[in-house]
Amino acid sequence: MSPNESRRIPGARALLEALQREGVDTIFGYPGGQILPVYDELYDSKLRHILVRHEQAAAHAADGYARATGRTGVCLATSGPGATNLVTGIATAYMDSVPVVAITGQVPVPMIGNDAFQEADITGITIPITKHNYLIKNVKELTHTVKEAFYVASSGRPGPVLIDLPKDVQNALVEFSYPESVQLQSYKPTFSGHPLQIKKACALIEKAERPVLYVGGGAIIAGAHEEVRTLAETIMAPVTTTLMGKGAFPEDHPLSLGMLGMHGTRYANYSIIDCDLLIAIGARFSDRVTGKLESFAPNAKIVHIDIDPAEMGKNVKVDVPIVGDAKVILKKIISTLKLKLPKSAEWLKKIDLWKREYPLDFDDAAGDLKPQYVIKMINEMTRDGIFVTEVGQAQMWSAHYIKCKSPRTFISSGGLGTMGYGFPAAMGAKIGCPDKNVWNIAGDGSIQMNIQELATVVENDIKVNVAIINNRYLGMVRQWQELFFNRRYSYTNMTGQPNFVKVAEAYDAVGIEVTKKSEVKDAIKQSLKADRSVFIDFKVSREENVFPMVPAGASINEFVERGGSR
Repeated sequence: MSPNESRRIPGARALLEALQREGVDTIFGYPGGQILPVYDELYDSKLRHILVRHEQAAAHAADGYARATGRTGVCLATSGPGATNLVTGIATAYMDSVPVVAITGQVPVPMIGNDAFQEADITGITIPITKHNYLIKNVKELTHTVKEAFYVASSGRPGPVLIDLPKDVQNALVEFSYPESVQLQSYKPTFSGHPLQIKKACALIEKAERPVLYVGGGAIIAGAHEEVRTLAETIMAPVTTTLMGKGAFPEDHPLSLGMLGMHGTRYANYSIIDCDLLIAIGARFSDRVTGKLESFAPNAKIVHIDIDPAEMGKNVKVDVPIVGDAKVILKKIISTLKLKLPKSAEWLKKIDLWKREYPLDFDDAAGDLKPQYVIKMINEMTRDGIFVTEVGQAQMWSAHYIKCKSPRTFISSGGLGTMGYGFPAAMGAKIGCPDKNVWNIAGDGSIQMNIQELATVVENDIKVNVAIINNRYLGMVRQWQELFFNRRYSYTNMTGQPNFVKVAEAYDAVGIEVTKKSEVKDAIKQSLKADRSVFIDFKVSREENVFPMVPAGASINEFVERGGSR
């Protein structure tokens, strides 16, 4: 064997070596025929592989890992149904700007396009839901493609990238080399922000009497939470966040308004309607935030800071768009400001009045166990926690009663609203942050969409606390049916639920049932002390609704009251 031949390795091994060069420590995946060469190399690899029980869970776990750590998550699946099972997780990551690299097996290059067994055009399928994707037909392209994929996934506005790897490319021999950097002529994110736009923003800030900071997930991605707080305290501006932005500003701070939008606090929404300057930071003006566009921030000049130029003016016309990294731009704004004394004293008095008049509350006098109380107690009793939600009512109650003080501690599927996301994402978050107490706050509908991952957490000693807010309904859909469809509960009644305690125990996890308020604290204590994953089945009031609530298409100051009236 010649020296050159001795240094040649299979593409599958080159892939794993490349992942290690990128700092990857964990892969979430599920094997199959067209990815077997990679799995054979994993047998001897130092990389940790978590065998999930469904490929969708692999994508969600990689997503949760990425959100909790700030590092790129990696998932792995075979061709055909394995690859298509990743699609929902990839789309979830795309909507919420999460860096994930998905690697899929593919049929050998000569067979592509011939309807081979378990063939699917996964690159074609995922074009609309990936930041970029690759089909590697030559093993010599493999390592450079991996380097490029991680760069694209994690830079600028992050997002998922897919690498489709045919089986013959995995088996082909290549002399391993790994690039130190990549240069993409067509992809050059802007970071610094235009100096003139920054000056314009500062001029508006100096004149404003009723400023509001509207902060989205982009601020967390940029690591700009300290700058957000500094700016808010410098100009004495109240701060409201999106669902994705929870944790970008401490929610126990006097300037915090909580979340805005369809299920936002009244005082957050009222402040948007009445402000004279809205500073949007890493937010995209989604329909769940803006409501009726014509009445969103009608009295305000709008400054929009975002790294994605495509977001500027997409939904709402802005006066000063600033394209770039939020942390970099906020630092420049703070250093440029020539503000002697903030002009917002009267504005803050008005907001404090709204806070006293319209607090977040719920009727806890009745005998039924209230979901809000359960989540409030989980928040109060958990130290150093990461809270991962499913989608629906439990998600919105969590947004209200989980008070985040730091970034990357609240993880939820925002843009896509994916039921079944929370449990595998919590699993990924726990692997990424093993010293944190990780909670999955779930509805009884959502939890069953990936409940099989109980096997994964038990097998791998991954401790996740799961609070099932069990109202035996598809709760959010039922709420809409109650308020807007004359209580015609069409296929939302979930009374045929399993015994979740027995399900947990069947997987060798811990199961606890709670039916009374007096049992809540003890159950949470037991869960936090347990050495295994725990399912707590909280049997809550069946027809409790999420309030505040703004109907779809209405102005964000038009709330549905308890009882259904506006």
